[in-house]
Amino acid sequence: MAAVIRVAAVDDDRMLLDGLANWVAGVPDLRLVGTGATVGELLRQVVVPVDVVLLDLVLRDRSDAAENVRRLTALGCRVLVLSVWAQPDQVVATFAAGAGGYVTKDHDLAALAVAIRQVHAGQPVFSTELAFACLRDTRPVRPQLSPRERAVLLAYASGMTLKQAARHLGIRPETARTYLDRVKAKYHDLGRPTRTKLDLAERVREDQLEAG
Repeated sequence: MAAVIRVAAVDDDRMLLDGLANWVAGVPDLRLVGTGATVGELLRQVVVPVDVVLLDLVLRDRSDAAENVRRLTALGCRVLVLSVWAQPDQVVATFAAGAGGYVTKDHDLAALAVAIRQVHAGQPVFSTELAFACLRDTRPVRPQLSPRERAVLLAYASGMTLKQAARHLGIRPETARTYLDRVKAKYHDLGRPTRTKLDLAERVREDQLEAG
């Protein structure tokens, strides 16, 4: 007998979650262990390990889909992203963040069960929508930073405080902050969040940035 896959779902459609619970109850190798309208709500409620999380691409709390994927995969969950329609940039960003699959909600339940099993087995789930999204993805791998943005990033990530970086570059601290915020925003838009100094230092290392 196949091992039971523990499934959880994050969606703000209550009727969909109720219907999902009824459907999973009739599938021998799937067990629904928790649901939530947000990732935070799910994590507060689930007390057992989760194998696969079904994650709605667009939630009412306006949380970032890629960040939701990162939160879940960091806990060891595999993620299957669901959506009413394909949104190319967001879909590609979720895969870059670690999602294992993506399907639109117009697929039938049998197809969803197959996708869950594939994601659980570590097999990526590709669809026509995903292929279309990847073909249309024109995002650069690295953000385009201005010379001043790069200078502030390198100074700050090297270990300087923001005030020290500003003094080093001969600019005001609030100006340095503005440049740093722009750097963070550009990385975030590429699905590469940089909230902390350690994150920034890691991006400098990954992108092999040098003073120019």
